[in-house]
Amino acid sequence: MAKMQRNTILVVLSFFAIYFIWGSTYLWNKIAVTELPAFMLAGIRFVAAGSLIFVISRFLRLPLKITKKQFKNTFIAGFLFLTFGNGVVVWALKYVDSSFAALEISAQPLVVLIMMRVLQGKKIKPMSIIGVILGISGIFLLIGQQEIIAQDGAILGMVLIFICMLSWSYGSLFVGKADLPKNFFVNTGYQMLSSGLSLLFISTLFGESWSSPAEWSTRVIWSMLLLIIFGSIVTFTAFNYLLRIVSPEKVATSSYVNPIIAMILGWYFLNETITLQSVIASIVLLTGVYFINTKKSLTIFSRFSGKRIPK
Repeated sequence: MAKMQRNTILVVLSFFAIYFIWGSTYLWNKIAVTELPAFMLAGIRFVAAGSLIFVISRFLRLPLKITKKQFKNTFIAGFLFLTFGNGVVVWALKYVDSSFAALEISAQPLVVLIMMRVLQGKKIKPMSIIGVILGISGIFLLIGQQEIIAQDGAILGMVLIFICMLSWSYGSLFVGKADLPKNFFVNTGYQMLSSGLSLLFISTLFGESWSSPAEWSTRVIWSMLLLIIFGSIVTFTAFNYLLRIVSPEKVATSSYVNPIIAMILGWYFLNETITLQSVIASIVLLTGVYFINTKKSLTIFSRFSGKRIPK
């Protein structure tokens, strides 16, 4: 009975992490990127998080040795998810509001579904077709706002985020077949560390101006610490844990909650404007994601997690 109670608490805390903490990372990234170069910011975040994961893994005596093939695959997965998929999103936050970015990224299940159809020939279920139509409609409503398009660099930011979604979506298909380290914590550590080093290399190539943490403002330091500890280590661990404990469609519900959290926090802390059209677009878009995530369409999430759907 005690064990069940501990498991229940852990599941609840893990859902809190992927719902609210992941939704908060848009705010933290937006705050940090106002003062720090995007690739340097993301690079430091993931190098620090990956290093801490290896220290924790060593303390827990988890096996860190992996094969050359597994290392290659963790590097590829890390590049698709973190180096490109996250690093460029942080860059795009220079041009768009954090709430807007979160809403656009919530369409990722839609992109994964279409990519599975194009690359793998998977049939789209009837409920998912409705989701696709609603999702596309929601995206057009979201990006069709004149007051947003008129902002400097807004279109560039939208395009960059969409390309990042393509990277995340392809990565989702890649990890379903790739030979990766069995321990998800160690797997995450390799992905983060390799991606962080790649991002710092890219930062150097782009000629970004690096600065010492001693020169950062207090709010940037706090944002970076929150991104490293909670936005990286805690949430990724919680995400992988939930994929083992509960059904994939329940984990996928974070797609509905993250944009709402990001919108509220962006409005409250950064004075970001929430237009009526954005609200309508979010309702239409997230309804489409819901239809894609229904039990009749769970193939997409079983592929994402690399697991079979429980019967």
